[in-house]
Amino acid sequence: MITVNNVRLQFGGRVLFDEVNLKFSKGNCYGIIGANGAGKSTFLKVLSGQIEPSSGEVVIDQGERMSVLVQNQNAYDNLSVLETVIGGYERLVEVMHEREQLYAKPDFSDEDGVRAGELENEFLEMGGWEAEGEAQTLLQDLGIAQEYFGVKMADMEPKQKVKVMLARALFKSPDILILDEPTNNLDAKTVNWLENYLLDYPNTVIVVSHNRYFLNKICTHICDVDFQKINMYVGNYDFWYETSQLLARQAKEQNKKAEQRAKELKEFIARFAANASKSKQATSRKKELEKLEFVEIKPSSRKYPYIDFRPEREVGNEVLQVINLSKLGYFENVSFTVQKGDKIAFLSDRANDTTMLYKILVGEEQPDSGFIKWGSTTKISYLPENNDKYFDGCDLNLVQWLGQYSKDQDQTFLRGWLGRMLFTGEESQKQAKVLSGGEKVRCMMARAMLTAGNVLILDEPTNHLDLESITALNKGMINYKSPMLFTSQDHEILQTVANRIIVINGKKTFDKQCTYNDYLGID
Repeated sequence: MITVNNVRLQFGGRVLFDEVNLKFSKGNCYGIIGANGAGKSTFLKVLSGQIEPSSGEVVIDQGERMSVLVQNQNAYDNLSVLETVIGGYERLVEVMHEREQLYAKPDFSDEDGVRAGELENEFLEMGGWEAEGEAQTLLQDLGIAQEYFGVKMADMEPKQKVKVMLARALFKSPDILILDEPTNNLDAKTVNWLENYLLDYPNTVIVVSHNRYFLNKICTHICDVDFQKINMYVGNYDFWYETSQLLARQAKEQNKKAEQRAKELKEFIARFAANASKSKQATSRKKELEKLEFVEIKPSSRKYPYIDFRPEREVGNEVLQVINLSKLGYFENVSFTVQKGDKIAFLSDRANDTTMLYKILVGEEQPDSGFIKWGSTTKISYLPENNDKYFDGCDLNLVQWLGQYSKDQDQTFLRGWLGRMLFTGEESQKQAKVLSGGEKVRCMMARAMLTAGNVLILDEPTNHLDLESITALNKGMINYKSPMLFTSQDHEILQTVANRIIVINGKKTFDKQCTYNDYLGID
């Protein structure tokens, strides 16, 4: 168990959280949620001892081992893949090294023999003899082939490194497992494996994730970071959301009743305060009025952008025809036809394949062979995965930046669109070149909405977005009444939006009208 006692964390004049009292117990999975900047990842660092709280304490039961998913993929470049995974159990590695040093001594003494015995017992208790085999099995389960076990981490591809780092965190089932965005850069098969692994995990799991489907599947509790507090709720993410909405509605209803009763009491007091025969009743009403309680309803610090893609005109029956499209190094002989009602999720183990396909479809790149034919009524709104060229070195403020893509140049009109994407007041005067990754994506969303295309192409649109923005985007994609081609790592978006799946890995290997879960074979 890990216990948080009256923890406060303050940086300068800013308080991230205060009076936090929580218990994380064995057999449960806790999802940490909150708006961007609320302190989710920082809280994980407090729990893991990387940051000392300003006051209060974090207490871990004696003898329990904690493991943290390390975000720095280059941290173990000098080690082999297998060494990196086994290194997740630090005490085991220490014992292994000390054993080796003892047995290598030319003058092995009786005292060394006693120490070696102690180490052998500890090694046995930690399952040291099975360690290498367990690490190998874990790597294979995560899709790392045996041929890579001896390869240096420095020579591994980034997507493979992510899996190795995850294996390191999971190795030997630590008592407390802390995961910060564990599904980032993982393919769907590996995410599904991780979900099932954590469902059966016997110890304590604490996780931060923007993946709603993942949180819904694995979490037994949700810890909401808001208003400098962290409140724990039983249930998964959806249950927390419905509960929080219900509590807000109940509080509003309670206040309405209290306001109505206060109005009645004030009217009675005003009418009969000077009436001697009613004075006792008026006094009684005054006391009741003083005791009336109103629930303080704070508007959540979470902010949801308004995302609503509306085509300028309805698309015709002929949308897009792609015939034998090839691009050297990416794909060859890819053919498909887009129909009026299609919302197609393009999947690939090689992300560059789908990105290149979109670039060809919008005319940014040329194919080596094959051709594409857009219907005469089509107008494309495109959100690329890499949007740097729209912002780098751009000295325009956001109003001016958005004005480049708008027929209406009225400042109030443009500010209104920026406001929908959470750029209010002085924020609309920010220079485009200084925006964060999430701010850039929200600007690109505004651009896509303003261009009002009747075909929408979205390449990894959830990159850099928080849960609130992803939720708003999900709704916007569901509500869009025109053809859509998109790629995403977000399971919830894939499942709720796509009605057709196309897989391209060098060649088109799958094309079917089905949901994402049907494609994965998930009930």
